[in-house]
Amino acid sequence: MIRVLQFGANGQLAREAIRRAPAHGVELMPVDRARADFLYPEQVVGAIKDAKGVDLVLNAVAYTAVDKAETDRHAAQMINAETVAALARACAARGVPLLHISTDYIYDGRKRAPYVETDAANPLSVYGRTKLGGENAIRDSGACHAILRTSWLYSRWGDNFLKTMLRLGADTDALEVVDDQHGAPTAAGDLADATFTVAQALVRDPAKSGTYHCTASGETTWRGFAEAMFERTAMNTHPRVIPISAKDYSSAALRPRNSRLDCTKLHDTFGIRMRPWRTAMTDVLAELHSQAVIDP
Repeated sequence: MIRVLQFGANGQLAREAIRRAPAHGVELMPVDRARADFLYPEQVVGAIKDAKGVDLVLNAVAYTAVDKAETDRHAAQMINAETVAALARACAARGVPLLHISTDYIYDGRKRAPYVETDAANPLSVYGRTKLGGENAIRDSGACHAILRTSWLYSRWGDNFLKTMLRLGADTDALEVVDDQHGAPTAAGDLADATFTVAQALVRDPAKSGTYHCTASGETTWRGFAEAMFERTAMNTHPRVIPISAKDYSSAALRPRNSRLDCTKLHDTFGIRMRPWRTAMTDVLAELHSQAVIDP
């Protein structure tokens, strides 16, 4: 049993982590925004200082509104970079490992093959730049750490692409969806399971400190993801999915066209083999169907 101080209680990963922690032998201590707001680094540092008997700190907080970040730069910088830097320094001072979740958006997407951890970062957006800033601050802090980069996160909780498509698809005959951005839709529950495996290994062996890619296996496009979910949903009828180019989709922030991440290092170090994205998606759809309604 390890004790994990988790920042974040209501996001996709945080909620799945809370749900799955007991099965992994993890005593989870979630800290919500009311106790530690990432706009105020001193609150986060204070929460670390006040916590007792902590074996590892998990940061499941991020500013993830990619388009909004282009104008809300101060908040994105504070939450994704400045407070993460303060968090990492506090972990280093206390000698507690830090596990931090990052993103495929630190890459520009121009590489033709899947990205490996040593590929040069070149983010296209404010979101990507601030997330990269948080990564670099963790490395500079001297804290024992694991940074897990993931992509296209979705779950039964909150707002995400899968739930948006299901909601829109219930009211229309056709949907235009981007078909020239490639990646791996990753279920938050699978990411939570991997996170706890990494956490336990890092507590036992600080030499495993480093950066790792952690996404579902396989790849698709946003259009392919949408079509697959409609094929497996319980809807009696579903809309036709019309492929479009990213340049035809109006958005404030640029996104990488290639978000494929090579997860070989994760498997070789921790023995983690992530499930195929279609398998995980089918399970999430079943959860949503069993609820009868989609969570707000």
